[in-house]
Amino acid sequence: MVFYFTAENGWLMYMGKDKHENEDLIKHSWPEDVWFHVDKLSSAHVYLRLPLEYDWETIPEEVVKECCVLVKANSIEGCKKSAVDVVYTPASNLKKTADMEIGQVGFKSRKPVKRLLNVEKDRETEKRHEKNKEEKHPDLAQEKQERDNEVRRRNKELARQQKKAKEEEARRFAEEKEARSYDRIMDSGSMTSNRDINPDTYEEDFM
Repeated sequence: MVFYFTAENGWLMYMGKDKHENEDLIKHSWPEDVWFHVDKLSSAHVYLRLPLEYDWETIPEEVVKECCVLVKANSIEGCKKSAVDVVYTPASNLKKTADMEIGQVGFKSRKPVKRLLNVEKDRETEKRHEKNKEEKHPDLAQEKQERDNEVRRRNKELARQQKKAKEEEARRFAEEKEARSYDRIMDSGSMTSNRDINPDTYEEDFM
């Protein structure tokens, strides 16, 4: 089972019911997902799904805080503390090795990891999360495949549009070049009239 929540700005947040489902979420997370976890304590693995046009480093501050409040509320130890630190990183930076316990993850790199310090309980936000919480049994693999197919379709369409734009630009350039060449040919300074022609220099050669 996966729990889904809607952030105040409309973005999707989700988490697994237990550590076994966390394994599936790790495996089938999307490249645009951002992972949140209480630092140095056991907690739920909360994911934020970003729109494709957003970068994880430019997530609005209020959205980051909302995710941190959600992950604190779903930490057995963390929810009892007045404040906790929360770490977050792109889901693509998560590392899972064979020797790790179920639900345990590490980081491929410490560089793309951020922390929000002293996250406190926010009862109003927690109430809103409880109100819009949804429980589902999704086919995570199928959803990931559909997402990948859609991204490939978008990329293919973007490449087609870019190719068309380049061809149009090349066509306009060729037309402008041809027009400039014609203008030089038709330059009155380089043209002659009948008055400039000496009739004695021409011979009639008509049959």
